[in-house]
Amino acid sequence: MLVNGILDPRLGMELLFCNITKNDSQGKFYENLEDALLDILGPKRSSFFIPVSLTYSLIFMVGLAGNLLTCAVIAKHRKMQTPTNFYLFSLAVSDLLVLIFGMPLETYELWQNYPFPFGEGGCYFKIFLFETVCFASVLNVTALSVERYIAVVHPLKTRYAMTNKHACRVITSVWTISLVCAIPNTSLHGIFYLYLPEKVAESATCILLKPLWIYRLVIQITTVLFYFVPMAVISVLYLVICRRLGREKKLPEAKVDKNCNSGSSWKIHLETVVVIVFAICWAPFHLDRLLWSSITQWTDTMHTVYQYVHILSGALFYLSSAVNPIIYSLLSSRFREHFHELMCRKTKGGSSPPFSKPQKSSSALMVQCRSTRGLGPSFISSSNNLNNMHCCLKVCKTVVCLSFTTKQSFNENQFFSCDIIGV
Repeated sequence: MLVNGILDPRLGMELLFCNITKNDSQGKFYENLEDALLDILGPKRSSFFIPVSLTYSLIFMVGLAGNLLTCAVIAKHRKMQTPTNFYLFSLAVSDLLVLIFGMPLETYELWQNYPFPFGEGGCYFKIFLFETVCFASVLNVTALSVERYIAVVHPLKTRYAMTNKHACRVITSVWTISLVCAIPNTSLHGIFYLYLPEKVAESATCILLKPLWIYRLVIQITTVLFYFVPMAVISVLYLVICRRLGREKKLPEAKVDKNCNSGSSWKIHLETVVVIVFAICWAPFHLDRLLWSSITQWTDTMHTVYQYVHILSGALFYLSSAVNPIIYSLLSSRFREHFHELMCRKTKGGSSPPFSKPQKSSSALMVQCRSTRGLGPSFISSSNNLNNMHCCLKVCKTVVCLSFTTKQSFNENQFFSCDIIGV
């Protein structure tokens, strides 16, 4: 039978050719087609349909709102278009693809396991989409972890290693790799039909058609490349980040304000949450695939366990798409500020620009200093000399000032932005 859209692994290829007018290998006699389909493929509707659908609906609403807001804020506010936020935008896009295309299709299959209504092309699209967005999500999270590592541990390299162009190149590579790596598993699937003794259109299902050992090899390789390796990389990078933040926390109070220590503690907890969420949300997904591809002799107990693993893996897989914008975006004070601004503007129906232009000053040039580590904007003045810039930023009650020279001249009323990275 089908287990939430997956053919019962206990069935062999001999079910391809059955005769409803004769006894099958177990001595059963089918009076009609409906009885044969029910006995071989199982009930059309999953017994888990109602609880899973309710869970999916909640995840869908939370994930859709969070990811759409993330994309809207980054797209609308130019000051939010930083390398870090480019990775968040790419991650939000992959999560939206999962929620908009993947979740409704899987919910439909829970409601009606067979026949698969979208044909051969729809079957390929389904598998290809799932594989691509899975790989893209994992690689985006890994790339974001590398970016955070550089910003915290090697802040002096951020000028060269954390530019928008570099982020775009990395994101393009992430999606290209994901698309290419999705091809092998997609090519192993197709539409399956029962023959009783002629082809039964009502039995169409999108399942694995190629030999199981090939599928097992593909799954083992992708599990290593897209779970164990990224998990190791993320864990090591965030461990180093936490150690660096921990050392900053232990600095004398004369050098670092208590609020900074509190911020470091919060960041350490957040990095730990990132690793734990990644491990929990993705482990059942890969366990599901490894189980299905590795077990050749299925018992009733194994089959029951697999059903629950399959349900749990699906719920956590979609939950990761809803949790990502919360962890990476909504916990950021700057993101929350723009979320609030965006929602208030929609409520009031206004169309005011996201950033008001600083008022004209005859004696000073207005400068906006921003920190890519969430220190917040601070509008201050610079010297009259347009080539010698002096930029100050208040960090945890401590004013950090940078002086630098630029060959570019600025108009008296021009808005200027300088990045303070790794403070």
